[in-house]
Amino acid sequence: MDVSQNLTEIKARIEAACRNNNRNSEDITIIAVTKYVTIERTEEVVDAGVLNLGENRQEGFIEKYNHFGNRVSWHFIGSLQTRKVKDIIDKVDYIHSLDRLSLAKEINKRASTVKDCFVQVNVSGEESKHGIQPEDVIQFIEKTSEYANIRIVGLMTMAPHSDDKELLHKVFRELGELRDKVKQRNYQHAPCNYLSMGMSNDYEIAIMEGATHIRIGSKLVGSNM
Repeated sequence: MDVSQNLTEIKARIEAACRNNNRNSEDITIIAVTKYVTIERTEEVVDAGVLNLGENRQEGFIEKYNHFGNRVSWHFIGSLQTRKVKDIIDKVDYIHSLDRLSLAKEINKRASTVKDCFVQVNVSGEESKHGIQPEDVIQFIEKTSEYANIRIVGLMTMAPHSDDKELLHKVFRELGELRDKVKQRNYQHAPCNYLSMGMSNDYEIAIMEGATHIRIGSKLVGSNM
């Protein structure tokens, strides 16, 4: 599985999705989900030109951070335990899984600079998914205003693993509508310009519905390599 060939195909699909929806492909950030692959495989990703890497475990992230350092931008995309914030907070550039006030409080306490965060929203309502309920997002974001080291740059969701395109469109569209509601309020601490949504199996649909950050794992890097 050649990373550069995979990337070429993904970029072509992104271009097509953007062209069909009057969007600019330059507005789409590809986050390579490298959590299941080796440092060597991750080197191939970086060499191919993908400089945004997504990790979801503190241990694996630290190992890769020690290797790559600031050559790339680091996105923490998994559920983040409060007790592990101190180990990663000044190494990551973005946290995609802010989903509770206790986590916001710990990030604020441990961060030495303002940290860009996505609020994770459980749009689908699946019990297996983390995230704030959609109806609670505005109130949650308002409460985070007291934490000077947190900037809410966008919303994130994970859609159901499904072939039902109408369902996927609905989930992604609802997150976009919610993001727009947040933006309209002009919160100083929460510009909320971005939408982190879409993975290997549904990123084209996510782009149609306004995704700005897509998290691509298996279609780009394979798995367990």
